[in-house]
Amino acid sequence: MRSKMEERAVKQICEKLLLEVNCEFVGFAIQNSHGPDITWRIAAGNSNDKYKRITVRYGKGIAGKVIATGQPIEIENFPDNISGKVLDYPIMLAEKLLYAFAMPIRIKGIPKGVLLVGKRTINPISESDQQLVKLAATEIEAL
Repeated sequence: MRSKMEERAVKQICEKLLLEVNCEFVGFAIQNSHGPDITWRIAAGNSNDKYKRITVRYGKGIAGKVIATGQPIEIENFPDNISGKVLDYPIMLAEKLLYAFAMPIRIKGIPKGVLLVGKRTINPISESDQQLVKLAATEIEAL
């Protein structure tokens, strides 16, 4: 995030997504400009401010895996269907999410960020809601 204006724009996209998609949480994480760590910067529908203190390594947790693979990730019935340890998914734990769908955000074609929608129930989001998340990711990339 280079400017406060960009940050506000991303926050608005997250808040809009929270209203449009059948979900309870929307979060945006981005890889730090220096080093491989990824931090959660923006959230809507959050139950606390823990997300601000979460940093994950490249390849770890949802954010790290989405950025490492450049592919969307869907987690259903957390923590039953995960690879690795439960503690590798701090955003799921901090927000008590049981379901998440995360899209990569590409900067100059390279995955550098993550847009995540989550639910505190095990019900997945619909295919049309996933399309809305993809559209929002594209909007963020355009910033």
